[in-house]
Amino acid sequence: MHSFGYRANALLTFSVTILAIMCTMGSLSDNFNNPTPTSEVQVLNINWFQKQPNGNDEVSLTLNVSANLQSMFTWNTKQARLFYFGPYVSDILSSEGICGIFVSIMVPWSAAEYETPKNNLNQVSLWDGIIPSKEHAKFWMHTTNKYRFTDQGSNLRGKDFNLTLHWHVMPKTGKMFEDKIVMTGYRLPQEYR
Repeated sequence: MHSFGYRANALLTFSVTILAIMCTMGSLSDNFNNPTPTSEVQVLNINWFQKQPNGNDEVSLTLNVSANLQSMFTWNTKQARLFYFGPYVSDILSSEGICGIFVSIMVPWSAAEYETPKNNLNQVSLWDGIIPSKEHAKFWMHTTNKYRFTDQGSNLRGKDFNLTLHWHVMPKTGKMFEDKIVMTGYRLPQEYR
């Protein structure tokens, strides 16, 4: 007969193997989920658009944001990270810019990205937050940018930009994934306010 230690070892090994197989199957089953989140952002007001004493442009925006991100949540979703993202490109390189909203499962945050003659990539975080569950994934909010939208220089006047909603999904098992929704048709004024 086998000893108690041998039987305990066999039982533990079998249990861990079954658990690993279940986690792998569960993680792979999450690949069949095709999320279809929706979002809409309205820029209600440009609270201020000014040139700082050091020569940098600074913008404060008031936004209405509505989003339905519930399709991202499955049995395997731990939380989502959400952020607003606003990039733009310098006039020297292009006449268009991109601005965005980032949504991520974990800790949400917002950033602005743009290109200037000095720097290929500039990012400015605008807002962030965490979506802990499916119940909180459908929301509407009236907010201003949480972090300063400041450019190193005076490259923001008259810029066209897009608002992009980005998100990262943190699963209980398996790899994280990210995606975005781009909303077009926004423009900063030509003059400071």
